Amino acid sequence: MTTMTTMTSMTTLSAQIQDARARTLALIAGLDEVQLMGPRLPIVNPLRWEIGHAAYFYELWVLRHHGGEAPVRPDVDQLYDSMTIAHDTRWDLPLPSLADTLAYMRRVQERVCARLADGTDDPRRDYLAQYALYHEDMHTEAFTYTRQTLGYPAPAIGTAVPGVAPADRPSGDAAIPGGTFLLGAAPADGFCFDNEQWAHPVEVSPFRIARTAVSNTEYAAFVDDGGYRRPALWDPEGWQWRTAAALDQPVYWRRAGSGWEQRRFAQWEALPSFAAVIHVSWYEARAYCRWAGRRLPTELEWEVAAAGAPAQGGRGLARSKRRYPWGDAAPDPTRANLDGAALGTGDVAALPAGDSAFGCRQLIGNCWEWTDTLFGPYPGFRPDMYQDYSQPLFGNTRILRGGGWATRGRLIRNTWRNYYGPERNDVFAGFRTCAP
Repeated sequence: MTTMTTMTSMTTLSAQIQDARARTLALIAGLDEVQLMGPRLPIVNPLRWEIGHAAYFYELWVLRHHGGEAPVRPDVDQLYDSMTIAHDTRWDLPLPSLADTLAYMRRVQERVCARLADGTDDPRRDYLAQYALYHEDMHTEAFTYTRQTLGYPAPAIGTAVPGVAPADRPSGDAAIPGGTFLLGAAPADGFCFDNEQWAHPVEVSPFRIARTAVSNTEYAAFVDDGGYRRPALWDPEGWQWRTAAALDQPVYWRRAGSGWEQRRFAQWEALPSFAAVIHVSWYEARAYCRWAGRRLPTELEWEVAAAGAPAQGGRGLARSKRRYPWGDAAPDPTRANLDGAALGTGDVAALPAGDSAFGCRQLIGNCWEWTDTLFGPYPGFRPDMYQDYSQPLFGNTRILRGGGWATRGRLIRNTWRNYYGPERNDVFAGFRTCAP
């Protein structure tokens, strides 16, 4: 658990909460009433519901459970409690108008920030506020991919072009030594979620992992070679999924003469050759690996490549771990494509300043990376106060690591565990491969 005992840290937290709310508002800007509800799909929420839910999370935990305050609205639990309101019913709720929803969100934010500024040293309050902040950050990424899923215009959250690749493009594999590695977060690391707790020693065998994520060009070679029409390359469940989805290429690709185009939000554009491939499911990543004679890394291998370092003398693994692939300094645009500024993935060879100790590039940012690991608890797992965050997904989702271009930089770190069903191709997920 993170404790924030200084006024400076509480001021920073308040500023981050305001920044998260500004991102939420930017991601619904320009959408009409119909778009704010959207179609009833299992992979999205109605945005008018979801923005209220993000504010409700602060109210529930900071103001009510911890602060003992009365509900801001008398009907709020019946509107926004995701633990009791089934996904498919959220379109049928008597939701407030957009104006009333925004007013509710402002009242909650004002009360939370007032509590943070009251001059008291209250680590539990600050922990819950940071939890709610990160919860909103996760939802703003969901708002972003919802706009992509539904073909809405690109949001006004960034215009920058990702970093330019150097002339000496990395290629091939990084050789990672075996040894004992502490997988997961340690109490001294600060805030972490229940599924990251706690660091525990595991043995890893030597392995080789690609220095970069799979690019559009590399993935297009698999598609052009009939990869989506060859059952032998797919898991049985994956082939069943591909058949039902009627896919012969990634979901947002289409043929354009002898090449490919991709839909980025509402616009079709030429497929950027060296950008990281995204919007591919775990099933698709596995099929590509079979075609390429490769495999997905395990979660353990991914974290070793990102957080580990060679021991002194170059034999085995160092005892220390890095918070980010490049070290302990916070992410910035020279190291990682995060925070939505680029509005998409960049060249897999760009941003060499973000390399890991083993020379792997962009392990943080650009695209979430599928691993071969089924999501499950670490030894001694204990659920946090929000028990639905991890436990219901154990055993039926796959682990992704590293964050994507829309992930907030304050959120991500080497020990962060994301998880989606193997069929999800709507999220900003790609992958890198390992030698067999």
